[in-house]
Amino acid sequence: MRPRGTRVADLSPPRGTGVACATASAARPGHGPRRAEPPGGPPIIGPVTDLQTRPAAGRPSAARRAAPALLGYAAVRALGLLALALWSTARGGSAHSLLTARWDSLWYARVAASGYGYEVRLPGGDLHSDLAFFPLLPWLERLGAALTPLSYADAGLAVSLLGSLAAAWGIFAVGDRVAGRRAGICLVLLWAVLPVGIVQSMAYSESLFTALAAWSLYAVLVRRWVAAGTLALLAGLTRPVGLAVAAAVWAAAVTAFVRNRSAAAAAGAPVPVRAPGEGARLVCGMLLAPLGAAGYVLWVGHRTGGGLFGYLDVQAGWRNGFDGGRAFAGFVAHQFASFPAALAGLALTVGVALVIRLYVAGVRQRQPLALLVYSGLVTAMALGASSYFGSKPRLLLPAFPLLLPLAAALAGTRAARSAAVVAALAVAGAPYGAFWLNGSGPP
Repeated sequence: MRPRGTRVADLSPPRGTGVACATASAARPGHGPRRAEPPGGPPIIGPVTDLQTRPAAGRPSAARRAAPALLGYAAVRALGLLALALWSTARGGSAHSLLTARWDSLWYARVAASGYGYEVRLPGGDLHSDLAFFPLLPWLERLGAALTPLSYADAGLAVSLLGSLAAAWGIFAVGDRVAGRRAGICLVLLWAVLPVGIVQSMAYSESLFTALAAWSLYAVLVRRWVAAGTLALLAGLTRPVGLAVAAAVWAAAVTAFVRNRSAAAAAGAPVPVRAPGEGARLVCGMLLAPLGAAGYVLWVGHRTGGGLFGYLDVQAGWRNGFDGGRAFAGFVAHQFASFPAALAGLALTVGVALVIRLYVAGVRQRQPLALLVYSGLVTAMALGASSYFGSKPRLLLPAFPLLLPLAAALAGTRAARSAAVVAALAVAGAPYGAFWLNGSGPP
């Protein structure tokens, strides 16, 4: 019997709250059951929100949370660099030269040293201009060379190495936010073990761009619009595909605005309900996002006298453009005309099919719109380019959201199995990267 008017605290967890959470807090090892207070005293336990927020106090910092992903990434890249050093030494070459003094890295270093204006006229009449290369990496190379004893090329390598770690952290942050910590770790490791992952350690702009893109997408996911727009601006100063980051920011911002108004209308509110100043921050982020890419393209057009299409003229001098993939499809079809070239054609066909399949899987899994817009545009611009067919895998490197379905599946397996899969891919990818750079390498 209990006195009339006395209320008994409800110990049952509310709907949607895990029973284990309440059990873990109410029955701890070494402690007996709590005794109820006298009638009219305080309740036996506080509100369930206390139980929900208590674990958050022990949540690791962002750096500690990302540490396994960053350590795993560093280990994979170190293995790749070791394989490159051993392979290059065996061939009498220099791994350092392959990373800093070939292909695009030479153009970036030249811009850092002398500014824009260098051109090469090829025997066939094509004009290769350094205006094709966006300015952020050369600016950072010049800054690094001014502040340290490093050469422009070595400063570019340092930027790339630091940028690759920042990219890995940003990729983890996106994966952690969308699919959980294990999926975030797997996403980073899958990005690291890609067959062309050695490019992440070269004095190229892919690592820097991916870092800026990943953190911009993360800022979108947490609704930090000004940060998202600023990072998108910097990404637009790094590579032409920076427009994909700006498009992702715009798509997410417009969607957030529409949903805000729809929610307000459903609630009968006269104006959308949001945090103070959020509307202004959203607009500011949208305005900032395209300024980097648009600003450089317009500057090139002004410098060359080509106006809005001046940058396209520069790309045409490199025989590069966008035809929706028609030239690439013809190139792949031509491979089947002979053997063993048909094996390369088959590999390219399977690779393109896999990329499309992964994108469709992301759509079916309802990835955030910003990720779908970004990875879709990066993929379209890479596969639809009309030249440099051998560089397609490198151009797809920033499209890390494509790996999210694989990362989620890998995260769902036992830890030993997922570790074995990643280790096998790393061991296979390291010698491939060394072979690739000691051969034709990335154009």
